Amino acid sequence: MPGVLVNKSVAMVIAFRDFRDEEYFIPKRTLEEADAKIETFSDSLGQAMGMSGGEAEVDGLIENLNSKNYDAVLFIGGSGADDYIDNPACHKIVRETIEAGKTVGAICIAPAILAKARVLSGKKATVWSSALDKSMVKLLKDCGAVYRSDPVIADRNIVTASGPDFAEEFALKIIEVIK
Repeated sequence: MPGVLVNKSVAMVIAFRDFRDEEYFIPKRTLEEADAKIETFSDSLGQAMGMSGGEAEVDGLIENLNSKNYDAVLFIGGSGADDYIDNPACHKIVRETIEAGKTVGAICIAPAILAKARVLSGKKATVWSSALDKSMVKLLKDCGAVYRSDPVIADRNIVTASGPDFAEEFALKIIEVIK
C-alpha cells in the first residue's frame, strides 16, 4: 500500500500517560507504510508512556493542534484518554475538523470525546464496552449517536473502532476514507 497517502498528513492525539499502545503504534505504522506524514499530540511534551510501557515522542501540544493542517485527526484510547472526554480543546479540534470536511477517527473509549463534542448525533458509531461496563455505550447514545457493536464503523468522514483488537482494521478504514 505504499504511496496511497503521499502528501497526506495525520495528527494522532494520545494521553501523555496510559494511552493504549496497540491503538497508537499499529495505526501509526500502517499509515506511515501508506506514506502518510504523522504528528503526535498530547497535553505535555516529551516521551508519552503507553499502558504497556511503549514510548512515543510528542510533537506538539493539543492546544496548538490546527486541524486545517491535517487530512485526519485520530484520538487514541486507553485509560489515559478518559482525561480528554470532557476536554474543551479536544472538542474544538473535533468540531473544526468535521466542519472543514476532514476525517476524524477515534478508537476504544475515545469515541466518547467525539460524542461529547456533539458530532455524533444521528451518526453510526462504536465504542469500547465490556460485559460489566456499558457506560461508554450509554454516553454515545445519550449524545445522540446511533450505536452499533461492529468493531469498526465509518459514517462519512467519522471513523470509530471499539478497541485494540481492531487497531489494524481501524487504520485501514482511515486510509480508505482519506485517500
